[in-house]
Amino acid sequence: MEVSQHVRAILSFVEAADVGSFSAAARKLGISAAAVSKNVAALEQVLGVRLMNRTTRKINLTEEGAAFLSQARIALGALDSAVDNLVASKVEMSGHVKIATSAAFGREYLLPVLPGLFELYPGLTVDVDFDDRMRELIHDGYDIAIRGGRIVDSSLITRPVCRLKTVLAASPDYLAIHGAPQIPEDLTRHRLIARRFLGGRINPWGFKSQDGSLTTVDPQPAVLTLSAPEALVQAAVAGMGIAQIGIHHAMQYLESGQLKAVLLGQYDPGSYEMVIQYPHRTLIAPRVKVTVDYLLAAFARNPSLHFPEEKLTAYQFRQGDE
Repeated sequence: MEVSQHVRAILSFVEAADVGSFSAAARKLGISAAAVSKNVAALEQVLGVRLMNRTTRKINLTEEGAAFLSQARIALGALDSAVDNLVASKVEMSGHVKIATSAAFGREYLLPVLPGLFELYPGLTVDVDFDDRMRELIHDGYDIAIRGGRIVDSSLITRPVCRLKTVLAASPDYLAIHGAPQIPEDLTRHRLIARRFLGGRINPWGFKSQDGSLTTVDPQPAVLTLSAPEALVQAAVAGMGIAQIGIHHAMQYLESGQLKAVLLGQYDPGSYEMVIQYPHRTLIAPRVKVTVDYLLAAFARNPSLHFPEEKLTAYQFRQGDE
């Protein structure tokens, strides 16, 4: 049996299994019921097993037929994807993509990679909404959301970008004056910079105990409370106190020496993540698919989004760093 005959036979088998009869499958495929029956019989002959038990009223899959059906679906799906990808590569990609993301991530990471997207797909246009609120993608008309935090189960398709680790950091000048905390309890004697989320909740700081348990410290009363993550970095660099900062926000300041990490090994960096979400996998529009694929590849190449936590020891405050 030639490859084209294989495809026709497998398609006849899958359709017949789905609708439960050769005649119904024939109507969907636009061929005769006899042709469907002939295709399935030829497939069984090639495989050397019976796939279906036929009666005058219905067909039933054999055990071998049920096992083959799942593999056949995968094969047909791969074939469809190959055709779609080939067609997409031949047609100039165009259309409008609406993206929701946070202000900080949008400015620092999304905007710098958009020129590369336009270079690849000059027919695309993009509308980015910088908003830290969680948006309802479908209701609000967005194609893509780039979100950070503890991502809950969702009906949306979720593609991971990176883990969002945090660090406690302060400026060398601040630590030279006030000293570096050695244990979490020392924080009560320090000037703390707290993060307040839009709902009003103050983000607690987590710590690992020697027995493996986790404890939290409420950074209150804080000398300064801010809602924007990038503002936390700026306040810490200015010497206002100790702040909990995303490593991806703090990296350039740690590397330049403007910030120093404290309580490494005791501080729990959290289990936050950055993801790209969109409504559908199988019905995703080509303009959205190429945008998602491009952004995932671009973010994967950014070292500050994938900095190993264990390398933070190089940026830990040590006496004499002031």
